[in-house]
Amino acid sequence: MVDNMPKESTKAPHHPRIAVVWSVLSAEIERFAAGTGATMRILDVGGGSGGFAVPLAELGHDVTVVEPSANALASLRQRAADAGVTDRVRAVQADADELPEVAEPGSADLVLCHSVLEMVDYPDTALDALAKVCAPGGAVSVLVANRIAAVLAKALSGQFATALDLLHHVDGVAEGRDTLKRRFETATLTALVGGSGLVTEQVHGVGVVGDLVQAPESAAAESLREFELATASRVPFRDMATSIHLLARKPMR
Repeated sequence: MVDNMPKESTKAPHHPRIAVVWSVLSAEIERFAAGTGATMRILDVGGGSGGFAVPLAELGHDVTVVEPSANALASLRQRAADAGVTDRVRAVQADADELPEVAEPGSADLVLCHSVLEMVDYPDTALDALAKVCAPGGAVSVLVANRIAAVLAKALSGQFATALDLLHHVDGVAEGRDTLKRRFETATLTALVGGSGLVTEQVHGVGVVGDLVQAPESAAAESLREFELATASRVPFRDMATSIHLLARKPMR
């Protein structure tokens, strides 16, 4: 884990909320380029309308988005067309648990799985599939909801009963009143990732304070972005962030 976050590509979105994720992905892209100089094969599982996929394609990489929503894929195609990267973006309509049926083993140099593991029935099975489609030496980027942040948010708003439910429930949810199937903590996420044979290299918090403050003006947004980057890997800030971002690597054969 590192304290000094690398700067992301100039083509990457600069919103404070996702600055940390883009910094990690940019560093991985630079690492890959230094090793091979080739175009990355990227698989974005649950990639929606292309918030990550299209900017990555603009950087010259080939991106396949696996997404169950036909509407999201329609938006992805339009966004790719507007950016002039239609030839580098492939849309596949499928659920995360159908990944083995739509992606070849070892076919991706970088796999994104953002805001998906909270919703699938079997996150361990999903991670096994991610590990299988990742090429040896490749990386898997996982973004999940953080239980601790949800507990604090409810407590700070005076919803103490709900906060206690989130704290004590085995999956970090409010039974019968939640849109998610589970939330994670750093320890539970790294254990789950390790069980799939992947090796965790970095863990960062995403949204340390971003969801607790009003939307800042443009000048303040840059300061917020710098704050998020500076605190993303520092405990206890990392472990209180809205989401946990983990970068894991598949060992070489």
